[in-house]
Formats: sequence, structure tokens, C-alpha cells
Amino acid sequence: QVQLVESGGGLVQAGGSLRLSCAASGNIFSINVMGWYRQAPGKQRELVATITSGGTTNYEDSVKGRFTISRDNAKNTVYLQMNSLKPEDTGVYYCNIKLLPGGVKWGQGTQVTVSS
Repeated sequence: QVQLVESGGGLVQAGGSLRLSCAASGNIFSINVMGWYRQAPGKQRELVATITSGGTTNYEDSVKGRFTISRDNAKNTVYLQMNSLKPEDTGVYYCNIKLLPGGVKWGQGTQVTVSS
């Protein structure tokens, strides 16, 4: 069994910053890709950012230059530093990991609310 524990969400004013963390534990051989997704009210879940085991990153266009994804492979933890937050960044943020040799796990989600 693999568990993901997310932390770091909250309420912040526009222009502020938050840092999300997601720690994986359990029967883990290796983690390939780690990422963050978000879901706003009434909308579908969308990709925010991903990072491979080698450190290659990918960002959704609207967060480029504002969000930074990073990971600590020794701790099986992924982070999302979110700066210059906007009200449209509001939503539930979910951690996602792709395991080797196979399998996908989702975190429980953490609420991020940006007030204008």
C-alpha cells in the first residue's frame, strides 16, 4: 500500500504565496513522475505541473513563471511553490504520482483559496 499525505493549502490574498507538500510512504519501489492537479468548482480536474525523476518539469501555461514544482527523491516528496497567486488559482489541489513498475496514486486533496 502507498499513501500520499498532502499539506500546505489555505486561504491567501491575491498576490500572496503558498507552498504545498505531498509525501509518499509505504511499499514504494520507485516513483517516476510526480505532479499536481487542481479542480475548481464546477470544472474538470486539470494538470498544474509535473516533474520526472530526472528533474524535467512541465507546467500548465497559466502558472508558468509563478509556480515552481520540485521534489526530494530521498523523501519521496513533491512540492509546489505558488507565488503571485490569483483568484483563478482557487481550487482543490491534488498530488499525483506514477509508480514504477506501475500504478498511479492520488492524494486526498488540499484546498487553496485566493481572495481578491
